[in-house]
Amino acid sequence: MKPSSKKMFKSFKNDVWLCLKLTIVFGIVFTLINQAFSLNEAGLVFLFSGMYSFILGLGNGVINDYLSAKWDWVTQTNQRVWWGIIATVIYTIVAVLGIHYIQYFVIFSNKVENFFTGQFLWMHLFAIILSLGIAAFFHAKGFIVNWKKSIKQETTQHEIVAKTETAKFETLKSQIDPHFLFNSLNVLTSLISENPKQAEKFTTKLSKVYRYVLEQRNKELVPIQEELQFAKTYMELLQMRFEEAVKFTIPEEVSNSELKIVPLSLQLLLENAVKHNVVSASKPLEISIFEEDGFLKIQNNINPKEAIGKSTKVGLRNIADRYGLITDKNVQIINNNKTFTVCLPLLINIKNSIMDTKSLENSNYVKAVERVEKLKEFYQNLVSYCIVIPFLIFINLKTYSRFQWFWFPMIGWGIGLVFHYLEVNNYNLFLGKNWEERKIKELMEEEEKYK
Repeated sequence: MKPSSKKMFKSFKNDVWLCLKLTIVFGIVFTLINQAFSLNEAGLVFLFSGMYSFILGLGNGVINDYLSAKWDWVTQTNQRVWWGIIATVIYTIVAVLGIHYIQYFVIFSNKVENFFTGQFLWMHLFAIILSLGIAAFFHAKGFIVNWKKSIKQETTQHEIVAKTETAKFETLKSQIDPHFLFNSLNVLTSLISENPKQAEKFTTKLSKVYRYVLEQRNKELVPIQEELQFAKTYMELLQMRFEEAVKFTIPEEVSNSELKIVPLSLQLLLENAVKHNVVSASKPLEISIFEEDGFLKIQNNINPKEAIGKSTKVGLRNIADRYGLITDKNVQIINNNKTFTVCLPLLINIKNSIMDTKSLENSNYVKAVERVEKLKEFYQNLVSYCIVIPFLIFINLKTYSRFQWFWFPMIGWGIGLVFHYLEVNNYNLFLGKNWEERKIKELMEEEEKYK
């Protein structure tokens, strides 16, 4: 048996077990709900549960596995998506109609001429839309799993160098946010008149921050103790600005004085935490820095600001690029919707090897995290649409069918889904796909020619 055949057979076995478990679970649940305690009634409930689980669930699972084996999600995305849509829609419609025919017209002996009329028509429509939503979720899951496994480095040596220089330039630009300086000067102005002694302390700490930036900005690594001391000064500055709205924990000692870290990475992460979260006395921002498993972890509670929108993660990519140039260890990002943690590798020696395509692995990891988050949000939106809209249709037609108001949420939400899909795939309706990336590359090439 070929490796691909073994993989498909193993996946088929897992799908069979999953369908069997679903049959038992839903059979028990609906037996209790319908109080079908007689042997015949319970048998029918388990039969219907098995039909839906195996015919719909297992069938779509086999289609999903076959299409994924035939067309690669990453390199043949268009073929995989379109064949997935066509095959899933056709199979789901046929399967639902077949199940309903057996259930309502063979077993319960309803008149066949009523198959596409009245309540049966809406039952078909509801089951088809719900099944397509579930199928779309599993196709999306398959895409994310395969896409994460298939991230490859295809950048040429020239592009690596260009990326490196861009990363260094972006790092220098983002070392101290201009908004932070502007806000700090505003705080200082108010402190001078209200509390001269506090203003003096504030000025001293602010000067230490900028002195450290000037001293360390050209270094590849700095001792972790120096960076932690700088982070403490920086956080004290933020605390003087936000008072009780900011709380932080920074270790006084480290496990090994030889450990080093990329300079100014803590400043960028701390500034990002303030930038992307609500900071108020009622909802304080809590930041913890601690050493664990060879990483320095920077963790903050999540209370996102609604006004600024989604993070672009440019700062995280800059840090990842800088680590990618000096080590093979990855920057790790952990987001459990309660806390956001960035894990920075603690280093002693840096690699001396010639730069290769692995140098950008950290940056691509951050990009992958960002893309997967967007995809997850889109597919959650899609599944919600496929579940909620049929319920709205059912409620509308059952309660007051003369005015079909369900069209308004269905069309409005549907348009939103289309634009969400375009955003996830970096497609501009007027400028085309990946316009930003193409324009950036074009401008970089023009600048190179000019030089």
